[in-house]
Amino acid sequence: MSAGYPVPAIRVLLVDDHAVMRAGFRMILEVAGDIVVVGEASTGTEAVAAASALQPDVVCMDVQMPDMDGLEATRRIVADERIDTAVVIVTTFDRDDYLFDALGAGASGFLLKNAGPEELVNAVRVAAAGDALLAPEVTRRVIARFAQSAPVAAGVARSPREPDPERITVDLTDREAEVLQLVAQALSNAEIAAHLHIGEATVKTHVSNVLAKLGARDRVAAVVYAHRHGLA
Repeated sequence: MSAGYPVPAIRVLLVDDHAVMRAGFRMILEVAGDIVVVGEASTGTEAVAAASALQPDVVCMDVQMPDMDGLEATRRIVADERIDTAVVIVTTFDRDDYLFDALGAGASGFLLKNAGPEELVNAVRVAAAGDALLAPEVTRRVIARFAQSAPVAAGVARSPREPDPERITVDLTDREAEVLQLVAQALSNAEIAAHLHIGEATVKTHVSNVLAKLGARDRVAAVVYAHRHGLA
């Protein structure tokens, strides 16, 4: 963006049935400086309505709530073409059913509530940038689930996050392969940039190229591919 013009803040909707938790998240996010909380909701039904009305960049979504749980709310928000937002699940419960249901519903991130403040801020930034982020402890389980599964037979439905075999071209450059290896270690773009001593914008370009060549929907799918094919 041109000099002299402020970068638009990332607009966030907080969804949790505990007001104290929402207040804590608001404080953590707004201290970051580039994030503003534009609304709050305490049920899944309220979340869907607020996402439609406010059009936030990111929704931080709890799972267990009255009226409608966060997984169903995520499914409805992602499926609604009128709502252009990313959903990050933030939950106390480290359960595989929540994790895989969230990914199946189209969530762009899965974070546990015991994560540090910087992890929450990073998850929001990553989701707003159009990428996916999982807590390191759950990334390993996603990899294990898909890496150990049998090759997909013709006509059998794949996970929506698995790369389409017909679209995969493994003509990665040396740098792209290096970036993929670091993505598979759950590093953010900023961390990859620091590790490789290159600009963050350059990393983002490399990641986009990798996803395109793999036919991968997001970073999670790229990580699965990297581990399945011995590239990580």
